[in-house]
Amino acid sequence: MLGLIGKKLGMTQIFDEKGAPQGVTVIEVEPNLVVAQRTTEKDGYSAVVLGWGQIKASRRKKPVAGQFAEGLEPTRLLRELKGFEKECKTGDRIGVEAFAGVSWVDVIAVSKGKGFQGVVKRYHFSGGPKSHGSMVKREGGSTGQAHVKTLPGRKMAGRMGGERTTVQNLRLLRVDAEKGLLLVHGAVPGAPGTAVLVSRAKKKGLV
Repeated sequence: MLGLIGKKLGMTQIFDEKGAPQGVTVIEVEPNLVVAQRTTEKDGYSAVVLGWGQIKASRRKKPVAGQFAEGLEPTRLLRELKGFEKECKTGDRIGVEAFAGVSWVDVIAVSKGKGFQGVVKRYHFSGGPKSHGSMVKREGGSTGQAHVKTLPGRKMAGRMGGERTTVQNLRLLRVDAEKGLLLVHGAVPGAPGTAVLVSRAKKKGLV
């Protein structure tokens, strides 16, 4: 799987060949460091461990710091990608040029946290009657019978957002190798500044 770690900068718009506006999310990708490689002979599978972001060596915990070979600077995040499609070795840095020729991508990030929310906003319940005097406009309603406990999985009010979210099949409209930017059509999970994992779309073949 071809993928890189980047940072969501925000949204803007660009114009296509016909002059039509296209809403895009701008993702900044600093060259990812190849921290380690998993091999079939040693580990039983093939994968590459990528590192992204800068962090002081004193702030990296020992169990994670042990994954960095001597001479490699510690990074803020580590992500393991199985079946990496690019030839590389430990210590290499991979930039946005790896996505040259890719048209569709999947993006994984932590969604925006929205705090404690009711069922109407959290699960799009229709709510009760909107007429004058109704006391259940945004209530969740019954959660079970008197002789049956509330079963696990019942949709109720609770904490919303702040979860790992994947958005598939987004068009990659532009790759700016000079500035290290990816312009992805549509919205991407997370607030500006959120770390995101951009990978080649799994459901769109090798395009």
